[in-house]
Amino acid sequence: MGCACMKQRQDRENTALLAAQTCFKVADVEALYELFKKLSNSVVDDGLISKEEFRLGLFRNSKKQSLLADRIFNLFDLKHDEMIEFGEFIRSLSIFHPDAPQEEKIACFIEHEEVKEMVFAFLNESDLILSDDLVEAIIDKTFSDVDTKGDGKIDPEEWNEFISWNPSTLKNMTIPYLKDIGTSFPSFVLRSDPED
Repeated sequence: MGCACMKQRQDRENTALLAAQTCFKVADVEALYELFKKLSNSVVDDGLISKEEFRLGLFRNSKKQSLLADRIFNLFDLKHDEMIEFGEFIRSLSIFHPDAPQEEKIACFIEHEEVKEMVFAFLNESDLILSDDLVEAIIDKTFSDVDTKGDGKIDPEEWNEFISWNPSTLKNMTIPYLKDIGTSFPSFVLRSDPED
């Protein structure tokens, strides 16, 4: 029991630090902690978000397989230990904040086959029907436009250049509701509770 209190106290003390390291205000970090607690205790009450709990939060179904959900989970799992801690959750979510710098949204490269795999997974999950040839043509066109080095992958430098010509693309990497969590999600806002 002492461990749980210590862990909760430690998470509370880190809210100011997490706010300083991200685009969130302290009140936002505290509100997001409420969401984190709900997710992290939805299957196993351990204060960590497992892949199963992550899927449950996204789809309301912990067994649904999704390449996109798995990729997002892996981006949030900064320590690559198959669990998302609160700090990882906040730092990763901050990338999608409207005030996050563009360079934070661009952290790695993606190869042609990965894009193809993700597009087919997305189409499968959304019940959209496009021919394999059309998907291949779209991906080929994207790579011919963005992969200026011609090395079969889109790296951060190429992505930055593409974004400078197509800034609306970043809208897909932004969650506007993160700008004002208290208004958007009032149920996550902490009420004045007496300290333990």
